[in-house]
Amino acid sequence: MTLFDDDQDTQIRSLIRSCGQQAKQMSAQGLEVFEKAPADFVTNVDRALDRQLSAGFAKFFPADGVITEENSASRQQFQSGNVRLWCIDPIDGTEDFIRQQPDYAVMVGLLEKKQPLAGWIYAPEPDVMYYGGRDRGLWKTSGGSTSEPLAASHPQPPSPNHFRLIVGNKDRENFGAAIAQSIPEVEFVYSLGSFGLKVMNVIMGQAGLYLYLNGRVKVWDTVAPLALAKVAGLVCCDLDGNELSYASDKMNLETLAHQQSIVIGWEPYVESLLPKIRSVVASVINS
Repeated sequence: MTLFDDDQDTQIRSLIRSCGQQAKQMSAQGLEVFEKAPADFVTNVDRALDRQLSAGFAKFFPADGVITEENSASRQQFQSGNVRLWCIDPIDGTEDFIRQQPDYAVMVGLLEKKQPLAGWIYAPEPDVMYYGGRDRGLWKTSGGSTSEPLAASHPQPPSPNHFRLIVGNKDRENFGAAIAQSIPEVEFVYSLGSFGLKVMNVIMGQAGLYLYLNGRVKVWDTVAPLALAKVAGLVCCDLDGNELSYASDKMNLETLAHQQSIVIGWEPYVESLLPKIRSVVASVINS
């Protein structure tokens, strides 16, 4: 059974791109910014796009569940028994969006039987969309043009004196100095705001591994990029090497935050770096 047909894929991409371009235009007109929780911001644009995307996917797939970041009631769908869940992040990288930086994205992922099977990541500023899924491969469109296959690119192989690593700003504040001291061969790659765009940087070979430790990332942040990472052949695991899971015992069922640490990378990098990083993180936490 196919996940969706080509006409539905076209509808999905059209809706996501339209919403992303709206975000770009509305940003230029000025934003209303609200603080949902300490250091957790939302804008009027997040909320407007959340409503549009939620309505669109409910129309496209009326038998499926829809979970969105800005509709807290939708989180109940995670335990509703729905086999298929569309997980929507209207603005991934809200802080960059607020600062009018280009590194934000509109993301939608399909979770089926708790497996991330398809994803769409759209960056409005460069007008580029990455998408794909199980049995569909990886694809890219620029400026709404015809789709072209996206070949995952292996980074330079890790060497005894060079590893390219992406770590988010908060994790770098907490662990960066210790990682650099214990693993001096690591080169930290510039960290984009969007979780999804960071994963795309690894898929496209600009870094060998992305490390996420601060425990705030939620289901709508991860389904789309993990689906694409799996298609690309990346390893998706936690610090102990366990596969990343959407099982109920691995999630905070109130917030839908992942309880596992997150490691997404090419196998040679994961094999080389994971034991060292695990040791460093443990030493920082226990100090």
